[in-house]
Amino acid sequence: MTGPRIGSLFSGYGGLDLVVESVLGGSVAWHCEYDAAPSRILAHHWPDVPNLGDITTVDWDEVEPVDVITGGFPCQDASVAGKGAGIHGSRTGLWFRMLDIIKATKPIGVIGENVPGLLRRGLDVACRGLQDAGYEVEATRLSASDLGFSHRRERVVIVAVANAYLQRRDRWTRQGGEHDGRAEPADGRGGPPVADPDG
Repeated sequence: MTGPRIGSLFSGYGGLDLVVESVLGGSVAWHCEYDAAPSRILAHHWPDVPNLGDITTVDWDEVEPVDVITGGFPCQDASVAGKGAGIHGSRTGLWFRMLDIIKATKPIGVIGENVPGLLRRGLDVACRGLQDAGYEVEATRLSASDLGFSHRRERVVIVAVANAYLQRRDRWTRQGGEHDGRAEPADGRGGPPVADPDG
């Protein structure tokens, strides 16, 4: 089965994308990274994947639709090392641009990450924005040591799944269908099947 198409915002060197590719079995359709150094790393590891550059200059009506959007949106204003402006700061506030992109492209799933400071500096705002956009949202705090590594490196991870997808899956299950993990994207367009989030 072909996995989901992944669109990557604030791609950095692609760490979050590698995790999502591994877990969902999908592939990255495009990156969005404006900084030159990580862009070179992306080009090396994903030579055939376009980098759209600065998310604030992209025409999202012209971008290939994807099933999952990932994004490690900037953390400077949420970090304890920052000035505490939180999700409304000039850097971490790029979350709202990410949310606009999610609303415009309507992926089935969203996976975001940020520093633990977001717990006190805007996680509630981010989750409410996704809920208002039609997603069921869960957030958790994870440490690298939770996954067997020798360092802590804590992060807040946000996972959101479109309500329309969940309702369609539940309806299929109630009708006695054997759910094979395939689904149309949340806006009803055709496309490759997507991994079952319960499977």
